Amino acid sequence: MKTRTSIYNSLIFLFILLVFNGCGIYSFTGASIDPKIKTLSVRYFPNRAEIIVPTLSQQLTDALIDKFRSQTKLRLVNGSADVVFEGEITGYYTQSGAIQGNDKPAKNRLTMTVRVRYTNNVKSEDSFDQSFSRYEEYASSQNITSIEGQLITSLLDQLTEDIFNKAFVNW
Repeated sequence: MKTRTSIYNSLIFLFILLVFNGCGIYSFTGASIDPKIKTLSVRYFPNRAEIIVPTLSQQLTDALIDKFRSQTKLRLVNGSADVVFEGEITGYYTQSGAIQGNDKPAKNRLTMTVRVRYTNNVKSEDSFDQSFSRYEEYASSQNITSIEGQLITSLLDQLTEDIFNKAFVNW
């Protein structure tokens, strides 16, 4: 009897989750996208930082596209769309972090800043023009060129999450 009740309760819970997820009221990402929004455009993000990493612009653009494809049901289009993401990389630099007793840094920090212009053509009051910045620390004994790819991947994950949340989770 107890097993039958728990199966019944589990089925009801699963049904409720499927209904809410399917009708756009709730998604497991926390996104609350207006059902009128059907299309999305992500424009190329040029690198306007003082330090240029040749592949960084394409990596950021691709990371945003991947994030939106995996977290939403929006259709990606070129050109005019219900929501448009565009902008540029405005900062990419390293700096010394925590200083040890011998006046040498224990850690260094790689920082990336991205300016994003989000245009919501369905609900214009949700549009924004904002900079997002994240950093990753690494041991000063490490050579940046040997770990830069790993640091960039982490920074892109954090930045795309921030951009996604600002646009679709309303934080």
